[in-house]
Amino acid sequence: MPDRQVIADFARSMGIATSGLRAQAGRMRVISENIANADSTASTAGGDPYRRKVPTFSSELDRSLDANVVALGRVMPDATAFRVKHEPGSPAADVNGDVKYPNVNPLIEMTDMRDAQRSYEANLNIIHATRTMIQRTLDILKS
Repeated sequence: MPDRQVIADFARSMGIATSGLRAQAGRMRVISENIANADSTASTAGGDPYRRKVPTFSSELDRSLDANVVALGRVMPDATAFRVKHEPGSPAADVNGDVKYPNVNPLIEMTDMRDAQRSYEANLNIIHATRTMIQRTLDILKS
């Protein structure tokens, strides 16, 4: 019979990696929203357009695992200035003919998306490796 500590370590490893998957999936959702709204304008003349959102992470104690896990924290608005273009014919233009566009840089968003994707894949690899170790442990115990 496997030692209880070994079983707990496997469960802890899977739980921590799963929390990483959830956090990175949430991060990718926020980044996707930013990319989708990169060229949107305000619905009213002179109004503010979509404001870029920045995901944060927090560390939480999972009492059932007795381990610190990661979670998607608050999603904060990016306070940087909007892009402004002079487009007097646009329905979103202010009295000066300027249109505000979101403070979203698609290149930065794609870089962040790639980073989130790699972190997600790293957590998947941890889960796969842990499952392989569990299977090998069971195979050893059967023989």
